[in-house]
Amino acid sequence: MSRAFWIRLVLGWLIMCPALAVEVHDVRLWRAPDHTRVVFDLTGPAEHRLLSLENPDRIVLDLSSATLKASLTSLDLTNTPISVVRSGVREGHDLRVVFDVTEGVDPRSFALKANAQAGDRLVLDLYDRTPGKKPEVAEVRKSAASGSGRRDIIIAVDAGHGGEDPGAIGPNRLREKDVVLAIARELHSLLERDEGFSPTMVRTGDYYISLKGRRDVARQRQADLFVSVHADAFMRREANGASVYALSTRGASSTAASYLAQRENEADLVGGVRISDKDEVLAGVLTDLSMTNTLDHSLRVGDKVLRRMDTVARLHKRNVEQAGFAVLKSPDIPSILVETGFISNPGESRKLGTRDYQRKLAQAIHAGIRDWFIAQPPPGTLLAWRKQQGAQEYVIARGDTLSGIAQRFDVPVSQLRNHNGLRDSRILVGQTLKIPTT
Repeated sequence: MSRAFWIRLVLGWLIMCPALAVEVHDVRLWRAPDHTRVVFDLTGPAEHRLLSLENPDRIVLDLSSATLKASLTSLDLTNTPISVVRSGVREGHDLRVVFDVTEGVDPRSFALKANAQAGDRLVLDLYDRTPGKKPEVAEVRKSAASGSGRRDIIIAVDAGHGGEDPGAIGPNRLREKDVVLAIARELHSLLERDEGFSPTMVRTGDYYISLKGRRDVARQRQADLFVSVHADAFMRREANGASVYALSTRGASSTAASYLAQRENEADLVGGVRISDKDEVLAGVLTDLSMTNTLDHSLRVGDKVLRRMDTVARLHKRNVEQAGFAVLKSPDIPSILVETGFISNPGESRKLGTRDYQRKLAQAIHAGIRDWFIAQPPPGTLLAWRKQQGAQEYVIARGDTLSGIAQRFDVPVSQLRNHNGLRDSRILVGQTLKIPTT
């Protein structure tokens, strides 16, 4: 027999050999507001087939030449439409995974190739079909307590990463997604207590939303400002300090800004976003005249936040930096990305992992946002109406001084003191000052 025959015979045997089958070495599950995501970690790429069966309802996933080395019984199925997950061998060498479901779902599956941060994966999304189970599209806006009918200022608070994408990993396995969700929740809580503001969380739990999806949520909720909270890593462990970023349509303002933007823009590869989720209109949108005004507002509110963060954290740069962050590419919503610090720096990571420091960072971001909107309230809002009536108020934030507040509102310190019945310049965090009309 010819040499070519034996080569074909050996190759055929190798392909059929069970020892070379792709292994499923881990299975993870997350619940999002409108769907359940199941991720299979693979030792290599594998072909798959998805089936929906009825009576009883179940979703079937077949993986060619694959074996299961992970546990399915440890998956937390709470608040999901899945009642049971089981597996079996099909046709001798294929893996079959069956999901028994208690209600109708629309299944979608796609493979993700290995990249620098994760290996080959197979993603199964089970989208809710039951009426009433819809994405969190609109939290109820707070009504103006004054009865003026003026609307609240909507702040979209976005905790970066989540679910399949842990973000940067610091010492002691501290995960960026957990740190920034804690800071975002604290920021949401602070804004919720402010009359005239209605904050809304883009991500409320441990699940992933695509970069485009985060912008879409802000637009659906008619946000006046989009704030994305992060705690990234850098190539050098000694890199440290907080930063604030706005979008750049031309190029990054520094090497670090370019590096961080590239890392953040690759989040969809880790989080599991299908290729078809690309945003095709951004190129044209970024040249629109409306973008110029949005960018200007982003830079200015970013500067207010940066100045406040300077009171609680060391700054990496003393000016708002710019780079092509995909999550900031909303043509009509001022958007900033706040890097609360470098989780890759051991000292900074220790602070970022503490509740007290997370609270201080949230207070600084909150104070910067308030500074901007009190000075530049959007038309039709309660704050704009109060400014027109000369009835401005200001809640003291950490790091405030009476002289700094007087300068911000362009009133003499003595007049501000007399207007509020203050004997001296001592003020307390949380104290409300009435701003006299100039």
